[in-house]
Amino acid sequence: MNDLPLERVWLPGHPLDLHRTLAPLGRGPGDPACRLGDDGALWRASRTPAGPGTLRMVERYGEVRARAWGPGAGWLLERLPVLLGAEDDPAGLAPLPPGPVREARRTHPGLRLCRTGLVLESLIPAVLEQKVTSDEAYRAWRLLLRDFGTPAPGPQAGGAAEGMRVAPSAREWALIPSWEWHRAGVDPKRSATIQRAVRLAPRLEQAAGMPHAEAFARLTAVPGIGEWTAAETLQRSNGDADAVSVGDFHLPNIVGWALAGRPRSDDADLLALLAPYAPHRHRVCRLIALTGLRPPRYGPRLAPNDHRRR
Repeated sequence: MNDLPLERVWLPGHPLDLHRTLAPLGRGPGDPACRLGDDGALWRASRTPAGPGTLRMVERYGEVRARAWGPGAGWLLERLPVLLGAEDDPAGLAPLPPGPVREARRTHPGLRLCRTGLVLESLIPAVLEQKVTSDEAYRAWRLLLRDFGTPAPGPQAGGAAEGMRVAPSAREWALIPSWEWHRAGVDPKRSATIQRAVRLAPRLEQAAGMPHAEAFARLTAVPGIGEWTAAETLQRSNGDADAVSVGDFHLPNIVGWALAGRPRSDDADLLALLAPYAPHRHRVCRLIALTGLRPPRYGPRLAPNDHRRR
């Protein structure tokens, strides 16, 4: 029967924290493409080169048990180890100074950098997150997938996949009219960037197999895709351990506080502090996030914009 899942069991051979490894793929509470089941299983709905697919993963006693549904099921299961960081090697990270960041590395040996192999899947939500609050971006993602995505393959009628959505195809993104972007709270600059990107989807997807510098060059050649957006994309699609989100509103201060005790830092400070850890600069940022360290706040937070009123 077409609704029967394909299955795979994978033994990582190293510690694996499934939830923290895949955490960057979720786009806030209620993400229609990612879900946490009541039993602790992680669910993802993706548009693969073979078609839509839904992947369910659960880690028990050192092994990952996965089930997948839909035309993309075989592609998802074949790439399961890569998704969960099988090709990620944290061993080359330079020694960290004594303190919370070194302790985070010691106490979280199962943190790996995921690699989806799907560029557009991470690029579009990254564009939606440009220069707005996370809540605004997450809301836009939810609305656009609800209205223009397709139901995720897999258990419905009360099952864990019910209500999950597969993101639109490149052609479907291109056909979204301007007033629907506006209704979702996406300003013309971001929607135009997405429209340019989806017209170049085949070339951009090739970046998933490129080295760091070439992948960045391929993405940033598209007007509207800068260093921050490219880094946020390649961290997920390529498992790029060195992709630094330069231009982030919060990251320089967080890294400056964690590594140097500075309450305020800029992008130049960020790159200088992370330079000794190349080519693992993004990995250090992930470890810093695990510490929970945050600099003191002195000013107002970034205020939401309401583009729907314009």
